Amino acid sequence: MQEDVLATIQASSARRWMGVGMLVTVGVFVTYVALAAPPAPEWQLFLFVVGGGALWLAHRVWHATADRIELTRTELRTGSGKLIAEVGEIEGVDRGVFAFKPSNGFLLTTRSKRGRAWAPGLWWRVGRRIGVGGMTSAAETKFLSEMLSAMLAEAE
Repeated sequence: MQEDVLATIQASSARRWMGVGMLVTVGVFVTYVALAAPPAPEWQLFLFVVGGGALWLAHRVWHATADRIELTRTELRTGSGKLIAEVGEIEGVDRGVFAFKPSNGFLLTTRSKRGRAWAPGLWWRVGRRIGVGGMTSAAETKFLSEMLSAMLAEAE
């Protein structure tokens, strides 16, 4: 039986292209500087590492933002089916200005720790904290966070 999806969050194609384009540009320019005007060997190695890291991150962001986040009555998951958090495990939703949260997003606190996970541009999880947002629309993430808050208040 398929559960009804109450809310979804996904990155718009314009945000995906812009974000990945900026990362690729940084990676290409830093690598070009390392090749065109080679500094001391240790700095050249550093520039290659930074350039390669930016290109690797661009690849990760592109694939992660192709997915979406779905909220059902029982779980918060990705469109591909990866469980982010069970609604019953969530203690609180923080949308505050000073919360350590992604851009245009919110922070969840769960009752128990889960393994680390990261989908750059969409969500991350470290211990009991889950950050949702990044390359997502502020309106979509606000709606999903309010739905979650209402579900938590209803459960109490």
